[in-house]
Amino acid sequence: MQQNSQWHRFATSDQIAEAASKKILAAARQAIAEHGCFKLVLAGGTTPEKVYRLLAESAADWDRWLIYYGDERCLPVDHAERNSQLAKQAFLNGANIPAKQIFTIPAELGPEQGALQYREIVRSALPFDLVLLGLGEDGHTASLFPGHAHNPDELTHAVENSPKPPPERVSLSAQALGQTRELIFLVTGGNKQEAVKAWRSGAQLPAATIMPPVADVFIDAAAFPEIDA
Repeated sequence: MQQNSQWHRFATSDQIAEAASKKILAAARQAIAEHGCFKLVLAGGTTPEKVYRLLAESAADWDRWLIYYGDERCLPVDHAERNSQLAKQAFLNGANIPAKQIFTIPAELGPEQGALQYREIVRSALPFDLVLLGLGEDGHTASLFPGHAHNPDELTHAVENSPKPPPERVSLSAQALGQTRELIFLVTGGNKQEAVKAWRSGAQLPAATIMPPVADVFIDAAAFPEIDA
């Protein structure tokens, strides 16, 4: 089965952030109108930070938003390198989303226990309304890395040998991430060019194994310097 993707090329990462934030806000309005809430999965890393800051400055029906995470590092709750901490600083501290509607991954419990506890939260949340993901230089997304084998039927995975520190993590599975109405990959920077070429040529990178109805790839010119189709 091949991923159904639509590629949107922008000159700069700032343009990506602007377009992505507008698409997220529009998806939120539609989801709230249709079923009363908006279930959003946040990406980790630094790429989405500009998007988060724009969202925090926006007007939205925040009390109808529910926040989940695509992955988390097994670090103490308040560690600066946790994805939840970056999201708090860039987005959640500025948005008035009720704390009970923010579902952080309990990765401080370790990969096995963290994945087990979050699995039930994910199960009750599916399907999501929108999932945000990034792309690593090696083609990984969330904490799904090339060469790693996981049970494809799981909704969450315990990751114990990440090639990037820290080695222990919790990640939503490709199956869970694909159960969403909309999915946006945010891809920026020249260091992503090789991964992008591999992805577009059909290589089975982790990013390519996620099968939403449509995967929208928002990519800047540095990561995708030429248009080949």
